[in-house]
Amino acid sequence: MRYGFTTGSCAAAAAKAAAFMLLTGKQKTEITIETPKGICYTAQILDISRTERKVRCAVKKDGGDDPDITTGALIYASVCYGESSEQIIEIEGGIGVGRVTKPGLDQPIGAAAINHVPREMIKKEVMQICGLVDYKGSITVEISVPDGEAIAKETFNPRLGIIGGISILGTSGIVEPMSNQAILDTIRVELNQRKMQGFDYVAVSPGNYGLDFMKKTYGYDLDRSVKCSNFIGNTIDMAVELGFKKLLLTGHIGKLIKVAGGIMNTHSREADCRMELLAAFAVKEQVGPMQIEKIFDCATTEEAVRILDDSKKLKPIMDHAATRICYYLEKRAKGKIQIDCILYANEFGELARSKEAQSWFTLLAQEQAQLT
Repeated sequence: MRYGFTTGSCAAAAAKAAAFMLLTGKQKTEITIETPKGICYTAQILDISRTERKVRCAVKKDGGDDPDITTGALIYASVCYGESSEQIIEIEGGIGVGRVTKPGLDQPIGAAAINHVPREMIKKEVMQICGLVDYKGSITVEISVPDGEAIAKETFNPRLGIIGGISILGTSGIVEPMSNQAILDTIRVELNQRKMQGFDYVAVSPGNYGLDFMKKTYGYDLDRSVKCSNFIGNTIDMAVELGFKKLLLTGHIGKLIKVAGGIMNTHSREADCRMELLAAFAVKEQVGPMQIEKIFDCATTEEAVRILDDSKKLKPIMDHAATRICYYLEKRAKGKIQIDCILYANEFGELARSKEAQSWFTLLAQEQAQLT
């Protein structure tokens, strides 16, 4: 599969090309930069506009074979002479580049959402051009994305408190197809934000259904929660590392039943023993063999839950599942954080909760009242 290049790489390439044209007076329709990964990126330079003191140009974002929402966007760099007599590269965000409004992100509140690695890349490439022509004055670079505000609505930026556009991102400079790292980075950012806001507890759910369930059932706004996707184990590791004291995991039976078997990445390509675990727990509660056989034939956990409900053993089975889930979560955390869980099904609502989960309802309600 073909890898692509980050918005940070595009911004750095556009800035380098614009700086070259400004400082040499020559046209540039192609430029090469070296990404932090060590892979060279040769970009086509588009939509060039030039004056004596300012050059603006763009690079089209290419996400490779990764389904990146920013693919195809034009990342512009506008480069002009700065006011300082010292050799300073000032980097600003223009239209379509988000602005940080919450703590805990890569950049401080009020700054353009251009992360530190892209900023370093831009500075490095522009300084290279300055050295090429022996220019020792200051340069101002403004990065903009005309479609950035619309694109940002399809990203995590609104949840993270980044308003007005997309972020200029990338730690390696390249986009690896179907990379999990971007998801893990987002989880870490959301956890870090919550810690920076002064909370030592966090509610987590694998996906939007879990967050919606929390909001509908407990009145807890999904924007206060962290979506961990399939990376339950990694999320616990990060929560421990960041110093959280308590974690509540709320999720659909289809995801969390896997955790009852010690599976910490719940993606189907990693493992799928949902029916086997449900059947094993049903055997423990002496559910009949015909119903056990039906569970093995189920395509969904919702269907299996209906069979367990018909057996009149649903509650003890789900209580046992919740106990096993907490056992493996606590084992992953090595006792460094208190962990509770709530299981639900779309048809039946809450199926089970851990013993200490009740205390979370008061805690989350108090927080919700303070923040509304």
